[in-house]
Amino acid sequence: MITADFLTELDKFHLILNKRVTSKYFGSRSSLAKGRGAAIKDYRIYSEGDDFRAIDWKIYARTDHLYIRQYEEERNMTVHVLIDDSASMNYGSPKKFEYAAMLGVGIAYLALKDHERFRFATFSDELDVFQSRKGLKHIAEMIDHMNMVKVRGKSKFMEAMAKYKKILGTKSLIVIISDFLMAPEEIKEGLLRLGRHDLKLIQVLDSSERKLEIAGDVKLHDAETDEVLRTYVSPRLISQYEFKLNDHIASLNKTCLDFRAEFFPTTTATPLFDVFYQMFS
Repeated sequence: MITADFLTELDKFHLILNKRVTSKYFGSRSSLAKGRGAAIKDYRIYSEGDDFRAIDWKIYARTDHLYIRQYEEERNMTVHVLIDDSASMNYGSPKKFEYAAMLGVGIAYLALKDHERFRFATFSDELDVFQSRKGLKHIAEMIDHMNMVKVRGKSKFMEAMAKYKKILGTKSLIVIISDFLMAPEEIKEGLLRLGRHDLKLIQVLDSSERKLEIAGDVKLHDAETDEVLRTYVSPRLISQYEFKLNDHIASLNKTCLDFRAEFFPTTTATPLFDVFYQMFS
């Protein structure tokens, strides 16, 4: 069951997180873009790659140091939260989908705390998108929707990201929450479809998926294909499985590095606030 109870606790973290969050993603941001009537908000030391046209040469003449002007320009950013609701997310206790939804609600709540809009969507073999709004009422609508979601179907990540790309506007923060138990090439192609945005990928697994706790003669059921496999789980098979899973996670991490995205692997046993702190520290 997805509730809003933990949001009260999240408020206690907001003062800690606020400086980190607003400085990078949420809230009002300053721009180096020149414009008639733009007010200078601050100065900072010039760094390689900065627009040299923003250098204040008068300060350079006085101090012999390069400083650039920062102009105050209010920008409205939409924070996008995309949550995997395919059948593989209907596993564990709590269910991976419930945990992912709580993370998504928390991220949306932080966006609202800093006066930003957020848009959320769920994806599996279909993409369901909801309009961006401001206000706590939208949080309540998000929670209500998540509690009604039927977790089923197969994740078609690349197709979903290609469809979502069509509704993206200016550069945004996109948070994708999934178990990412899909082909690495599909993940790469999906991220490529999104284009140049700030990306955060949160991989949610159950603890029993990271470390197998089954052995002997078992029947394994694929939640997305309905296939049933009868096999004998030996210590060697467990070792091979864990090696392949760790290799998959490493591959996903490398893909994120290639796309300059941030990657956060976690399990449903991890306290929610630990994930928020890791994301914004």
